[in-house]
Formats: sequence, C-alpha cells, structure tokens
Amino acid sequence: MTRKQRYPGTIQKLCGIAIAAVIATALSSCGGGTSASVGPVQEDEAEVQRLLGELTAASNDFEPYFSEKLKAWTEQGAKPASRTITVPGTDVAGHSEQSLHRAGRYAGKDNVLIWDNSSTNWIEYEVEIGEAGLYQIDLSYHAYDSSNGNAKNYRPAVFAVTVDGEFPFMEARSIGFPRLFRDAMPIRKDEYGDDIRPRPEEIDAWIDRPFRDNSGSYAAPLQWYLDEGKHTIRLQTHGSIVIDKLVLGPPQSAPDYEPVSGTDERSAGKTAGEAIVVEAEMMHEKNDVSLQMDVDQDAMTTPKAGGRQIFNAVGGNRWETGGEAITWKFSVPEDGYYKIGARVFQGYQLNKRVFRTIYIDGQVPFQPFYEYPFEYASSWQGTVLRDGNREPYRMYLTKGEHTITMEVTIAPFADVLNDLNDAILIFSGVSQDLYKLVGTEEDQNRTWDVENNFPEIPKKLKVVLSLLKRMEQNLLGINGGDDNNSQTISGAIRDIEDILEYANDIPYKRKSISTVQQRLASIQQPLMQAPLMIDKLYIVPADGDFPKMEAGFAESVANNVKQFFFSFDERARLSGDDEEVVNVWMNYGRDYVNVLQDLADQYFTPETGIKVRVDLLPNEDLIVMANAAGKAPDVAIGLTEGRPIELAIRGAALELNQFEDFARLSEQYAPGAIVPYYFDGNYYALPESQKFNILFYRKDIMDRLGLKVPQTWDEVMDILPTLQQNGYDFNIPQDYLTFFFQNGAEFYTKDGLATGLDSPEGFQAFKQYTDFYSVYGIERQITSFYQHFRDGDMPIGIGDFNMYLQLAVAAPEINGWWGIAPLPGLQREDGTIQRWSGGGQQASMIFEKSKNKEEAWQFMKWWLSAETQERFGSDLEGFYGITFRWNTANVEAFSHLPWTPEELNVYLEQWRWYKDMANVPGSYFIPREINNAWNRTVLDGQNYRAALEEAVLNINREIRRKAIEFEYIDKAGNVLKTYDPPVIDKPWEGASKYVR
Repeated sequence: MTRKQRYPGTIQKLCGIAIAAVIATALSSCGGGTSASVGPVQEDEAEVQRLLGELTAASNDFEPYFSEKLKAWTEQGAKPASRTITVPGTDVAGHSEQSLHRAGRYAGKDNVLIWDNSSTNWIEYEVEIGEAGLYQIDLSYHAYDSSNGNAKNYRPAVFAVTVDGEFPFMEARSIGFPRLFRDAMPIRKDEYGDDIRPRPEEIDAWIDRPFRDNSGSYAAPLQWYLDEGKHTIRLQTHGSIVIDKLVLGPPQSAPDYEPVSGTDERSAGKTAGEAIVVEAEMMHEKNDVSLQMDVDQDAMTTPKAGGRQIFNAVGGNRWETGGEAITWKFSVPEDGYYKIGARVFQGYQLNKRVFRTIYIDGQVPFQPFYEYPFEYASSWQGTVLRDGNREPYRMYLTKGEHTITMEVTIAPFADVLNDLNDAILIFSGVSQDLYKLVGTEEDQNRTWDVENNFPEIPKKLKVVLSLLKRMEQNLLGINGGDDNNSQTISGAIRDIEDILEYANDIPYKRKSISTVQQRLASIQQPLMQAPLMIDKLYIVPADGDFPKMEAGFAESVANNVKQFFFSFDERARLSGDDEEVVNVWMNYGRDYVNVLQDLADQYFTPETGIKVRVDLLPNEDLIVMANAAGKAPDVAIGLTEGRPIELAIRGAALELNQFEDFARLSEQYAPGAIVPYYFDGNYYALPESQKFNILFYRKDIMDRLGLKVPQTWDEVMDILPTLQQNGYDFNIPQDYLTFFFQNGAEFYTKDGLATGLDSPEGFQAFKQYTDFYSVYGIERQITSFYQHFRDGDMPIGIGDFNMYLQLAVAAPEINGWWGIAPLPGLQREDGTIQRWSGGGQQASMIFEKSKNKEEAWQFMKWWLSAETQERFGSDLEGFYGITFRWNTANVEAFSHLPWTPEELNVYLEQWRWYKDMANVPGSYFIPREINNAWNRTVLDGQNYRAALEEAVLNINREIRRKAIEFEYIDKAGNVLKTYDPPVIDKPWEGASKYVR
C-alpha cells in the first residue's frame, strides 16, 4: 500500500494543483519487503533526483511509511527497548462520548474491558515510559459476540492507533485483530457421497497478537518509538472486542539460520524415522472463515476424490490475501532435529513467486521464515523448506505436540506496489494537466511547444519512466525472471518512451496515456495476491527421507483417463424431468448451490416431506433451450431481472398470483422491486437479491475540505467547484433510472404501448443527467470507482452493493475513514427528498410446464422467507467471509445480517425509494436508445432535446413492432389490449420498522 492509498485526499490535491509533491515522494524508499532494491536504472536518474530535490518541501503533508519511519528512527540512534510495560485493559484514561465499554468478566477472565461498538468509537490509555526506545505493542484480546440474535459477525476488529494525537506512520491507520475459527468435524456427506462443507466454529480463546499492518506488507510486527515520559495511546474502531491488556516491550526478532553442526549435543538424539504426515485440509485453526477446504482430483492428492466432491486440500485462491493464516497441529515421537516439507500447488500466476511467513509453535524460528518463497510450477510439486545452499532447514523439536502456521505475506512486493501506485497517481496528475490544457476536444490543427511552455508534463512522465524501470528490475529480482506483471511494465516503459520521443505531441496522446495507466492498474491486484494450495505437510526426522510427493507420468495418465469417465457421472447433469423431486436450477456459483442444497436437506424436506435437488445452472440461456425441449426445471433461481418476463410473454412462466398466499409473500418486498415481474395483470417472479445505489464518501477528505455530505443534486453542484479546484472528482455512473425516476418521469404511457419519456419531466431528467458530464465536467468513463475512491482522487460518488464489499474486504487501510449515505435526490415542496433509484435484481420463478407446481410454490415460499434468507446469508458469510455477503431482497432478513446501525439505516432509507423499470415487449430498446442519446449529447455535442426525441422515436417503433407481434395492436394500428404497467409514486414504509 502506498501513502496515496492511505491518505489519498492530499495526494490528489497535489496531483491537480501542485503535482510536485507527488513527484517529490515518488521515488522515496517505501514498503516492507526485504528484497534488495536496485540502483539507478536509467540515464536521466540524476536529473530525476535533481527534480525531486527541488520539490521535496511539498511532501510534508504525508505521514511516512513504517519502513521510512523506522529507518529515520534508527538513523537518529533509536535502539530496541529492553523493558516491558503492561497496561490493564480496564485502565481507560479517556473515551469518545458514545463509547460503550465496561469492566467485567468474560471468557474466564475477571476485570477485562468489554467494548461493544455499533459505530466508530475510541478509548485512550496513558503510558509512562521510563526508557526511550523502540517498542513492540502486543494486545491480549478476545473476540466479542455482539450478534444479539442476528447473524454472526465474522469480521475482525480493526484499530486506528495514534500516539499523542498523531499517526506515527501510515500503517497505524489500519491494524487488524482477527478472530480464530476451525471447521466443525466430522465432515458430513450427502446422498451422493460428496462431502458437505463444514460450518466454521469460532474458537473461544484469548489471543495474544502484536500490532501488525493490515495488508501483509510487513512480515514482522510494527514498532513504535517512545521517548521518556507520559504518552497517550488512542485506539479507534467500529468493531467490538474484549481487551485484557496491552504489553509494550522489546521488538520481536528471529535469529539467522545456523546449519546444525556435529558438535550440537542435541543432534545425538534420534535423527531417522518415518515421516509425520499432516493432511492440510484438517486445519487446527484459521484466522478467517474464507480459508476453506478444497477439492482436487490429482492422482496423488489424498484422500482420493475419485471424481467426487471430497475435501482433500486447502487454500488456493481462497488463501491469497496478506495476513491470512492457517495453523496445523502435529506430534513428534522423540526429541530431535526435523525437516519440513509440503505438497503444494502454486500455478496460479505464471512465473510469480508467492511468500509465506512460517511460525513453529507461534514463533518465527529463523529470519528466512519471515518471507519464505514458494516457486511457480504448473502442476503439484513437492517442496522442502531449504536454505540458500539448497540444504533442508533443520529445527529442534521436543517430544509431543507442536503447531506450524503459514501466513500470507506480500512484503517482498511492497516496494513494487508502492512505486506502481505512485506511477498511476502521477499519471492521473498528467491527465488532469492535459485536461486543463486541451479541454474536452483535441484540436489537431494546433501546434504545441510543450517542452518550453509546459516542461513539468514531460518531467512527470520521466519520473514515471524511472519508477517503472525500477519496478521491472525489482520484479526480476523477486521472481528470478519475467512474469506477466513485469511484461506489462516492460510494455508500459516502451509506450512512455514513445510518448516522450516527441514531447510536443503529448497533448494529442491523452488516450495513450490513459491506456498505459489502465494497464498498470490491472496488475495491482495480481501483485497483491499470493494463492497457494496445500495437500499435505511432512515433518521428517533430520536423517529421514521424504516420501514421494509428485505423481509420475503413468499415474497422471491413468488418473486423467479416470477423470474423463467421471465426467459422465449423472450427478454432473442438470435434472429437469425427475418428477419425484422439485428440480431447482440455480444461476449462482457452485458454493451457493451447495449451501442451498444443504439447507433444503436440513430444513425444508424434513418439514414438508418434499425432496429437492438443486443444480448449478452454468448459463442462463440454457433455460430457454431446456424449456423448448420440455426439460425445464420446476424452479429457476438467480435469473436476471428481465428474463422472467421474456419467458412469461412466451407462455413459459407460471403466474404466481394464482396462489392464495402470494399477496402475503409479496408484501415483504418494496412495491417498486416487484414491478419488473408484472405483465398483463399477473406477476411471474419475485426478487431474491437486489443491489442498491448509494453514496460513498471519504470522511477524512470531506472533513479536510470542509464539505458536508450532499442530500440533493443542488448540493452536489454546490460542492463540485471545491472538489474540482482541489483536483478531485465526483463519481456519477451512467445510470439514467435515478434521474428519470426522481424527476417524476415514467418510462411508459399509462397503457404501456409507448414510452413516456417525451414528457416535460423526461426532458428535464435527461438534461440534468447529461449536464453533469457536458457542463459540470464530471469524468465520463471510470474504469474503477473503487480504486479511485481508495486512492482518494474521487472521494465521493455513487456506487453499488459490490462497491461496499470491495471496500470492506480489500481496502483495510481506509477502514473507518469512509462512510455511506442515501443517494442525493430532488427536494419536494413539502421538504421531503425524493431519492428514487433502482439497482438491479435477481429473481426466482416457476415454470408453466412444471408437474410439481404446488410443491414448487411451497419450496419458493420457503426459499424467499425471512428465516431461510437469513440462514442462507449467514451460512454464506460464515463459509466464505464477507465477500459473500448476501444482498437479500427480503428486508427482514437483510436487517438481521451483521450490519452496523449506521450502515443498515442508510440501506433502509434507500430501500424506501427502491424502484426498477417495468418490462414490456420491446423494453430492451430503452437502455440501448438512452445510451445512444447520451453519446450524442455528451460526446457529439447534440442538443439534449433532439437527442432524446430521436431515442423516443426508435423506442416507440420497437415497442409497437413487438405489440403487433404479440397481438396487442393489429396491423391497422388498432389497440386490441393494453399492458398497463404499475405506477409507483410513493416511498415504501415497510422498511421503516427495521430502522435501528
């Protein structure tokens, strides 16, 4: 992580106004890896350094990286402390006004601090330091269960830590304290003999953990310099936790590895014997529920899967994020020296090494184990932990039980990531400079003298070039050769060299610069990912031999033949004609299918006696073909919003409102949420999940600019000048629904046989929508609002549910520094603000050809009930982490998921104004033509009214054509019958009762 990510508001301001500050820090030493950095790598390095020297003064707004701060402390003579200071958790010296903390007994310990948070709060401790020096801070804590009957919260507590009111370094803004889990055993099996994924169980234990950065950028714990005297340590978090004590003491360190010599008295013990084999899927503990068992069909992976879903490995893409750790337990029969090996698969990113911090009994035994590399291989490989001389590491273990822990670290790539983010942000500054210089339209007839009149632009590109060359060298050193990421950087280097060759043409090359920036941004995530799958661990006496760990050619061929025949297994086929069960096709991933099948087997079938088979629908289009072939399922789940009506128009969907209890079931949804499933007087589906568009904002940047979160679009226009003058922007996605709905425009006439967008409200909505881009200069196309928001150059804007998940999971460094709010709206005369907006849904439906209609309806009622939706969401998050947070359309179930009251209330307010567009034959033309009208207005400069009138003409032509096809209008133009889509013009009050 870079300082721009940690505190990006100031960065982007400097990019837009005084980009010198960014350049001044671009080549600073940053990151936490131990890989050796390289020296100057280009001829103009001296010129770049001179330029940086001129601009250094502008960089004082930044908190340094921990690595920079530690280096400065060390150069100033700071030494590791030798004393230990213990601070009881209950010795709170100060706290925020709303902080709910109390002393009490918890998990077997008396007089501990129970800190129950539903919003962001802080507490402070005062510490008297008698010896100046570098301290490591450890926390003794216990996870706190604050679910109060709702779904359990599996998220760790994340602290922002200040000392005497200041963050000493960037990483202090995000320090995580995870929970510990293990899988419930024994593993159950389904009727086909496949393993059922075990539920996670939280381990009821007190945990001692040092303060560590939350991204895995440093393999060792953080250190803090404290001089003599009294200091105030503030802990700020929005998570709940129980604190026993803080311990300030000498920093942890591990010795260098010394090969075992023959004079070591302990080497006289038993040094030969059988290997101890640990099945990696049998984890003793894990610090995240998303760390999961996996299924592998390799010839040597055990237990043998044999074409079935047998859990026999762990990790892979679910074990790739910095800080994620797995612990295994093993027992050795005798005192003595042992070697460690593992059977691993590391073939996810071509030629890229991944790294793990390895602990034995909770301690890193040798320095190399802080960042131990696992080499790339396209197949399973046997790996023995070896030193630089290729000799196995030998470690002394006493007889009895021990643990081995592997923790993901990205420390070796930290320098590269820092330089990469610096380069991208400088690119952003160059783009802004060119926008100010050239405007929205490029005049190809204008001649520029960039080198003389605007020399800072090519200078910035030279700095980027310097950074990229250093990154390329570092990656080659880390991986021992080229990988996909270094090749991307090499291509970017060539592109920038081409751009700089004719500097006066730079104003014409904004698209090229943007393309390079996007390509560089595309390697950020791969560099931060370190996936590794493990089958088995081996602990072998020092003079013993490792067993065979890789399949031979004959074994692999035989196994591949078996896999071919396993692929014809009946269980792999979609069921559609089994009348003895309710056949359900689910258009989500395999993980979702497994969870639903398990719930149906546990609850629905025992309660009703109705058997259910849930199959994975790999492609939604198969629904149409299966229906035509008479092989359609009884129930389809996870269909996109428009699909049920497409099927209903053709007589393939069952009218749900024919069932007596349909009205009661539909009452749990916002009226605007079921509009897309209405056609010709009937409802053909109900929503199971829905996304929300809400407002995201950076608290730190908005506060610094003195801006309030806007409630209306007028207030958005009021803050835009301040944002843009400081080099920021506001994200407004190309979502026309919000503007048309809020202005009171309807997409159809009352009978549904034409569009209603050519109304005064429709023209006003389209003008407001396009003016933000063509008049107010909002960025037209954003590759990733999430990344811009994280970096800070877009500190406010509109995002959806996925944006929330991304920030919660992948942006720990800004945890607590961002918030959400309802969408801006239009204020009515009575003072209320209309916040109408959609977001997109997925739905469940029953097929007309089902031979189990009543049973299918019973299943659908059960599936969409608040109780089942809550169980399903809780199980998904419990199995796979917050990444799988279920955005159920059932408001009661949604309110029981582990939201903070602040988050939930925002979603509930937006839920009141939720409305999606109705579907009629030909309605697919509406988004197409509105986007065309947007392009004509914003990109081509056409008058907004003329552009929308052209769109209306095309939409009406298509709706009329489809109305004739389906006999709603005859060929002479006479209306035979009408669609009459519902009109929703009042907010739904059903969500209000769940407000906390």
